[in-house]
Amino acid sequence: MSEPSSGVTIGILSPGAMGGALGRAWQAGGARAVTTVAGRSARTRALAEGLDLLDSLEAVVAAADIVVSVVPPAQVIPNAEQIAAAAGATGVRPVVADLNAVSLPTMDRVAEILTAAGCPVVDGSISGMPPTGSGAGTRVYLSGERAAELTRFDSGDLTSTVVGAEVGQASAIKMCTAAVYKGLTALMIQSLRTADTHGVSDLVVADWQAMMGITDAPQRIALATAKSDRFPDEMREIAATQEAAGYGAELYEAIARVFEGAYATELGTLSPEQATAITALPDLLARLRAPRPAD
Repeated sequence: MSEPSSGVTIGILSPGAMGGALGRAWQAGGARAVTTVAGRSARTRALAEGLDLLDSLEAVVAAADIVVSVVPPAQVIPNAEQIAAAAGATGVRPVVADLNAVSLPTMDRVAEILTAAGCPVVDGSISGMPPTGSGAGTRVYLSGERAAELTRFDSGDLTSTVVGAEVGQASAIKMCTAAVYKGLTALMIQSLRTADTHGVSDLVVADWQAMMGITDAPQRIALATAKSDRFPDEMREIAATQEAAGYGAELYEAIARVFEGAYATELGTLSPEQATAITALPDLLARLRAPRPAD
């Protein structure tokens, strides 16, 4: 079991591709990172490599000075409830940093649950790919009175920024940046499927490259579709954020349906690792045409 040079232990819930990579980056920055893979898949166990593994979520919460929640949007409220229950059962009150892609109303509910359990809350959001030491430039935005406590462990290509003392500010950044990054990908998916219907997909992709510098359209679309089981929920969180700001929810409700449609194809059966291997346009199109096999 690793010993943190800082004396601080960070609990990761849960250690998927992003959570596992963040944990390793924080370890490189001097923290100890703990997690649990109890009941999880072999893939998740592999993604948690290098972290200290504990037997249960309760054990992670009990050991941690800071608990970090990194889960799909649909799991955010249940995860906050589990952390609050574990804090109550074990008698600890760790800082809890919610780094998920959620609307401000959802973040308010998370803060309500955790504050009632006596846990200080940090609002956070992540921009970029998981930090791997490859120079990806992962950015973590943080807000809340205790936000600075997580910035001490930046390392390599992981950079944290405190944007304010108010819970919700960091989530607002994610809702506005993901609206563009994932929204553009959804537009590409919809446009490419339409172009394929008319037999002009190769010319459309060539035009994207010439006019927008997009050189990886097949891989980008394949990877987004492979992960799009969670994207409709994220798009609806964006829709809720825009609705609360007075700008309507219609646009991102529609984009959520684009991701749902893409996930219903053969591409939706791939793991992210398999999807990154798709670089040829004909392969991408064939999988987008094929319906998702029945379970």
